[in-house]
Amino acid sequence: MTNNDNVRRVEIMDCTLRDGEQTNGVSFLPHEKLMIARMLLHDVGVDRIEVASARVSEGEKDAVRMICKSAESDGMLSRVEVLGFVDGMKSVDWIRECGCQCINLLAKGSLRHCSQQLKKTPAEHIHDIREVIAYAQKVGMRVNLYLEDWSGGMKDSPEYVWQMMDGLKDEPIERFLLPDTLGVLNPMQVADYIGQMVTRYPSCRFDFHGHNDYDMAVADSLAAAQAGASGLHVTVNGLGERCGNAPLSSVQVMLHDMLHIQTNIDETTLVDVSHLVEGYSGIAVAPNTPVIGDYVFTQVAGVHADGDNKGNLYSNDLKPERFGRHREYALGKNSGKANIIKNLKEFGLELTKEQTKAVTKRITELGDRKELVTPDDLPYIVSDVLKHNAPEDEVKLVSYMVSTSYGLRPLASLKVNIKGKEYEADSTGDGQYDAFVKALRKIYKEKLHRTFPLLDNYAVSIPPGGHTDALVQTVITWRRDDGSLIRTRGLDADQTEAAIKATLKMLNIIEQPREPERVSPRNVVF
Repeated sequence: MTNNDNVRRVEIMDCTLRDGEQTNGVSFLPHEKLMIARMLLHDVGVDRIEVASARVSEGEKDAVRMICKSAESDGMLSRVEVLGFVDGMKSVDWIRECGCQCINLLAKGSLRHCSQQLKKTPAEHIHDIREVIAYAQKVGMRVNLYLEDWSGGMKDSPEYVWQMMDGLKDEPIERFLLPDTLGVLNPMQVADYIGQMVTRYPSCRFDFHGHNDYDMAVADSLAAAQAGASGLHVTVNGLGERCGNAPLSSVQVMLHDMLHIQTNIDETTLVDVSHLVEGYSGIAVAPNTPVIGDYVFTQVAGVHADGDNKGNLYSNDLKPERFGRHREYALGKNSGKANIIKNLKEFGLELTKEQTKAVTKRITELGDRKELVTPDDLPYIVSDVLKHNAPEDEVKLVSYMVSTSYGLRPLASLKVNIKGKEYEADSTGDGQYDAFVKALRKIYKEKLHRTFPLLDNYAVSIPPGGHTDALVQTVITWRRDDGSLIRTRGLDADQTEAAIKATLKMLNIIEQPREPERVSPRNVVF
């Protein structure tokens, strides 16, 4: 598609709620499907969403009803689609009962699937498809048509594909959806096959649906778009059966940067929708996943930080700010003094060359021992290495007690010293740490009359190289009133104690005065 300015546009259909749910072990609850659907339509800006397969279960029907009702109230019902089958009136009626207006009809795109799975001739299958389309039209439903195993058809039985297209091209089908069902195509083949479809049937609209079995779903999507496909199918985080589908975030940046094709996607929402789906699916995103991974905007090598200091020599078009993120410079044995200088600047610290060399040496030693060094640790390392008289902690834990009992809520009682004055509080919570934090919040609210940062993320892991009986590492991200984030780490044999240490580090950070010009809605402390 093109707009009036002759800038080409491609539709993005997200299949997370249908194809993505075919990921092993993933099953979304109806309200989870609704939350994901609303974010995809309202915030992310995908053109269409495929939310379910027809006739799966009553729970699935409830989910589709909820999504359609919400979309209709927002004027977005035309963007909701459901997969249906060549089964007479059954799928059409099921989808209608849910309030959906569009069926993505699943037909066979290869002779092998038609003859071996359906046990029908191509003419018989075309006849059955026409009957479903006629009924859907009669009841006011729009139709898109999947040619399942289209990739296999183009490779092994292209004459069957042409027979299907010749028999259906004049039917009221809005889009032909072309899946590489088994993920067997390479980009050259995709470009060839899509090109043939577009050339032979110029009046038809074609979507490409890529699978990632050979890790080529994104490259295949690029080839499809180049060859004239008007739509691409994706899933959040690349969820999907077997190796998954083409990831939304990667396809978006590929279209934007490589082909200069416009979409309606709001790139600043890609990380947020990734986290939402990650939480509901239970499938973690690898930290090195392009665009959305935790580490993809972290420079580790010191030479890279040095190059960034001298003209952003190690940056490309994937600027972190484009996705609502920021660049970080890791601390470890490979970081070098350039990374350290970058982090010191964040704190407003300036060291001499000799001091920087000494701090670099200490961080390298810690990295050799596989110690995780965070930017928050840097001021303490500086104080230790340079033997400065570091200011005393403004917040000290004098004593505390946490308990848990069967049938009773965990209880925490604590005493803290804040700037020389002691405060006591107790509270119950959903867990030992939750009770501890609620007691601290009570002190800040009732006795100090101040706000307490909100817990934004909480991660527990065994440090690299550790074992199941080793130390526990807790990394907690806090959000302040101004939107800035603080990430702190605690290390201990006990998970609760590690979390408490991370919390105290956070409190000592917020008790330190901040210069007004450093306050930012982005992360102030990484």
